[in-house]
Amino acid sequence: MMTPQQHDPTLARTLILDELFDLSLYKALRDITDRDSQKVLDELILVETKHLAFWQRFFDSKLTTLDLGRRLKLWFFILVCRVFGSIAVHLALEAIEVYGVRKYLSLWKLYQDGPLGEALKGILLDEFKHEDVLVTQLTERKINPEKIRHIFLGLNDGLVEILGAVSGFFGAFGDAVTVLIAASTTAVAGSLSMAAGAYVALSSEQEVQQTEVAKKRFLGEEHTALEMEEQPLSSSLVVGGAYIVGAIVPVLPVLFGAKDALFSLFTAGSMIVAVSMLLAFLSGMNIRRRILMNLVIVTAAVVISYAIGTVAKNLWGVSV
Repeated sequence: MMTPQQHDPTLARTLILDELFDLSLYKALRDITDRDSQKVLDELILVETKHLAFWQRFFDSKLTTLDLGRRLKLWFFILVCRVFGSIAVHLALEAIEVYGVRKYLSLWKLYQDGPLGEALKGILLDEFKHEDVLVTQLTERKINPEKIRHIFLGLNDGLVEILGAVSGFFGAFGDAVTVLIAASTTAVAGSLSMAAGAYVALSSEQEVQQTEVAKKRFLGEEHTALEMEEQPLSSSLVVGGAYIVGAIVPVLPVLFGAKDALFSLFTAGSMIVAVSMLLAFLSGMNIRRRILMNLVIVTAAVVISYAIGTVAKNLWGVSV
């Protein structure tokens, strides 16, 4: 066992509190989900209880209380799962599993030659052999990851692109009615373009697979008829619909009388932060990095679009 002088107190606190958070969440979710999920959660609770006790012994710590940030995060997760039911629970389980594996793998690379590396190896074996299998068996029947990806892809694109368009139109025209008309038509065109792109891409992939199967059948080779999880038409509708939902957010303030892009920037920016957090959580990516990356993209889109609109207005006399 490492003594308190031999380990990083911040790392020790993080590892213990992360396990305590997962354990607290699993216990809370057990009371608000279906029977299949309850069985999985019962097993996960046993595993997390063992992990928490292990890290407390390993770091000689009696830490048993979540900090404020994790308490708020726990409250938010429970609220979302209560509102959206089992699908939210399954997404939360899958995301926590992805995040945990990535976190422990990155730490193991740093500390693999020491006592902490050996400890992390044991935790990772548990993750791969037990937790990962449990969560995968539950979520693969209930969650279509590609559909989730399409939803957030379309939503994020609609938010960023139409926020940039609204900013540019205000810079060029300055008139709210004109901005509303221009942004609305751009949103519809963007939605149709996204849907068409998704349809063409998936249709092409489907044709390639069918051609490959036909080739192997002709040559008398063994083949398996692959059925794509994503259907071109349904996927294109999901992408296009998500895009238009995202596009509505920066347009709504203009519809309700906003005279400049500030209100659109606030509403869309808030939504982008929320979407970034969800995407980061579901993918296991660092949340702060994801939010920062999206905010940089949004800022660039707004500044460049507004500058182009202003230049167009001043140099070429674009006006209403």
